[in-house]
Amino acid sequence: MMPEKPNRILGIDPGLNITGYAVIESSGKRVRLCEAGVVRGTSGASLVRRVAEIHKGVAEVIADLQPTAMAVEELYSRYDRPRTAILMGHARGVICLAAAQAGIPVINYAATQVKKILTGSGRASKAQVQRAIQLELGLESPPDPPDVADALAIAVCHHYLKDVPGELKK
Repeated sequence: MMPEKPNRILGIDPGLNITGYAVIESSGKRVRLCEAGVVRGTSGASLVRRVAEIHKGVAEVIADLQPTAMAVEELYSRYDRPRTAILMGHARGVICLAAAQAGIPVINYAATQVKKILTGSGRASKAQVQRAIQLELGLESPPDPPDVADALAIAVCHHYLKDVPGELKK
């Protein structure tokens, strides 16, 4: 029997200034970090330029690391800040476009779901998520900046939930 071919999961924490990304290799119950980092949009630049930079950066990560799936944090907005949600929708849009152009599926996860899978609490702090990822992947120190930790968390969450039917994932 041939060993199971590892899946490469690209986790994305979308942002207009900093988009965290992480690629993990998932084989059976094992998970291994391939690469993690950030794609930066030029602070203070026009929205058009920043989304173009994000698209280009994510497309390069996809081309270089060849993920088989992309897991992205769902858009969350507060009622008192609708503009933030609209701006974040632009970032998510170009990120999903990069995945579509590469022919890889996109799976969305709520931040609370990711936190619950990793820490047991949907209201875990950024520091708790960073520590959980450090332990999960056997890293020497917690991943930093938090955008990278969040991207790793999203990828690891997908690793655990990828074979769970959709209605049971929530």
